[in-house]
Parts: sequence; structure tokens; C-alpha cells
Amino acid sequence: MSAGDWKSLYQAAEDGNLALVQYHLAEGVNPNYQHPEILRTPLVASVVEGHLDVACCLLDNGADANLMSEMDNLTPLQAARLHGHRGMMERLRQRGAVEPAAKPFWWRWLPV
Repeated sequence: MSAGDWKSLYQAAEDGNLALVQYHLAEGVNPNYQHPEILRTPLVASVVEGHLDVACCLLDNGADANLMSEMDNLTPLQAARLHGHRGMMERLRQRGAVEPAAKPFWWRWLPV
């Protein structure tokens, strides 16, 4: 059983606590786990809050550069653009981030 905790990983990413993020990643916590109550990914949270060292650490440890954050309705690339982090935009593109296709607001309610 892992000593890492996804809730603590998320909070550390949002707070910019790089050492704690590194600890949880080393313990095997999935960097792509989206907080089920807040509906935000650790990567988007760190980018929005300006903790780019944490964002880079998450990317280096398997965070998906294209994973949409449900709460914000933003990908990491969109979050970086919105908050003026041009260097992070380039880093995300190097990791395969692409612009998402435009979808109408009602797309989520269509039957699959």
C-alpha cells in the first residue's frame, strides 16, 4: 500500500509545495488523478496558481499535458495562456499539448 495520498498531492500542487509533490509522486500517486470534489487536476492547479516548478515536476512524472480540468474547463495549455505563462506554454507543447477542438457548451449532455 502506498504512503502517498492524492488529496495531499493536489493540495501540495495548488500550494506550490514542491517537496511534498515529489514525495507523493515517489510514493506512486497518479499525477493525473482529478480531485473528485474540486474537479481540478494537480497540473492545472499548479499552473493557475503560478507554481511552475511544481507544474514541471508533474510533467516530468507523467502528468498528461492535454488532460482537461473539469472545474476550470481548461487544459494545462489553456491555463498557461490565460495566466500569461508563455514559458510553460512552450514546455507543455514540447510534452505534446495541443489546442483542444472547440465544442459548444452543451456538448457534455449529448448521448454517447
